[in-house]
Amino acid sequence: MPPDTPRPGEVARPWTPADRADATLTFIGRLRSPWRKGDCPRNLRQARDRGGAFSAQIDPEWRPALAGLAEGDAVIVLYWMDGARRDLLVQAPAHRPDPAGTFALRSPARPNPIALAVTRIVAIDASAGVLTLDAIDAFDGTPILDIKPWLPGVDIPPEGTAR
Repeated sequence: MPPDTPRPGEVARPWTPADRADATLTFIGRLRSPWRKGDCPRNLRQARDRGGAFSAQIDPEWRPALAGLAEGDAVIVLYWMDGARRDLLVQAPAHRPDPAGTFALRSPARPNPIALAVTRIVAIDASAGVLTLDAIDAFDGTPILDIKPWLPGVDIPPEGTAR
């Protein structure tokens, strides 16, 4: 996929990391959502506000790994934004007054388009490999990389100044 034309103020690499193979990943399933290109919320808060049916469909060979998860659990879902640009170093999002470095943004455009969502399991059918989630802000069919339990004693950053 050829990269889009950068917006004013954006800086792109002359190559995309998609053309280099440093590691391999295995997708474990797909996210299911009502979202399509041009109609996807920018974040989980917007996804929750808009509502819909959200789930993680886990491939059969990975379903045994769901053991120990339960309805009501908070989980971190890591997913691969397979349609995102991978060459931008500096981006000029429409909602910000000035360009910013990719690592200072939550944009899907990144060297490795890995996203995360902290969401709650509303229902679980481990035999069918379906985790019903409270929300997800990804396109329908987005590949899932991993699911991890959210641990309150571990996953909350230390006190400090927040932006």
